[in-house]
Amino acid sequence: MTMNIPHLAVAGNNTIHPTAIIETGAVIGKDVIIGPYCCIGANVTLGDNVELISHVAVSGRTTIGNHTKIYPFASIGHAPQDLKYHGEDSQVIIGEHNTIREYVTIQPGTEGGDMITTVGDHCLFMVGSHVAHDCQVGNHVIMANNATLGGHVVIGDYVIVGGLAAIQQFVRIGEHAIIGGMSGVEKDVIPYGMVLGERAWLNGLNLIGLKRRGFSSKAIHQLRDVYQILFVNEKTSTGPILERVEPLKGQFDDSVEVMNLIDFIQKDSKRHLCLPKING
Repeated sequence: MTMNIPHLAVAGNNTIHPTAIIETGAVIGKDVIIGPYCCIGANVTLGDNVELISHVAVSGRTTIGNHTKIYPFASIGHAPQDLKYHGEDSQVIIGEHNTIREYVTIQPGTEGGDMITTVGDHCLFMVGSHVAHDCQVGNHVIMANNATLGGHVVIGDYVIVGGLAAIQQFVRIGEHAIIGGMSGVEKDVIPYGMVLGERAWLNGLNLIGLKRRGFSSKAIHQLRDVYQILFVNEKTSTGPILERVEPLKGQFDDSVEVMNLIDFIQKDSKRHLCLPKING
C-alpha cells in the first residue's frame, strides 16, 4: 500500500510535494522536505531536517540521518549489483549532515558480507559516485564525480577519492588518505597516504591534507620518518614490511598517527599494500 499525498502536505513542519509517493510504514522525522516525484519505501527512515530535492528514490531497510540532503535522481537502498544477492533483508545506514548529489547510488549489504552498508557523517558524494554493497565509509569523506567503490570496501575518515577513481572490492583506504583522479586502486592504501596512477601506486604522504587539517609539525615529521623507513628505504632494508614495522612501535609509541599507521599495516586484509613505483 502506498500513500500518494493529494496536495502539498505540511504536517509537523514537514513539507511533502503532492507528486511524492511514500509507502505505508515509512518513518519520517521532523522538518523534512520531500520534493517532487520522490519515492520512499515502506522500510525507510528519514531523520529530522532531511531534504530530498526531487526525483530521489529510497528503498529497502534504509536509514538516513538528520540534516542529510539528497539531490535529484539519486538511488539509495535498492538491490545491490551482486549476482549472489537473493533478496536478503540487509540494510543501508547513512549518518548525519551528508550531501548526496545527482545520480549517486548507495546499495545495501549482502549475506556474503555484514548485511549492511554504512556511511558516516559530514560526507560529500559528488555526481554519479557509487557505494557498493557491504562498504563502510567513514566520516568527512569526499567522493568526487563518478568515483566508484566495489563491494566490501572500507574507507577511513577524511579520505578524498578523486573523480573517476575506482576502488576494487575488499580494499581498505586508511584515514586521511587521498586517491588521485582516474586511479584504479587494487591494493590497500595506508593512512595519510597518497596514491596515483592508472594502476595506483603509493606516491608519498598526503602532506597538504595533513597541514590543512591542523596536524602538528611533530606528527607530520614522525610520519615522514616512518614512511622513509618502510617505503623509501625498502630496497636496502631486510625482511618484509610486516617484520620491519614491529620495532617501530617502541620508537614511535608517543605518536597516535604512527600507531594508527602501524595498526593498519598489521591488520589482516584480503589485499596487499599499495607500494611506491619501482623505477627501472
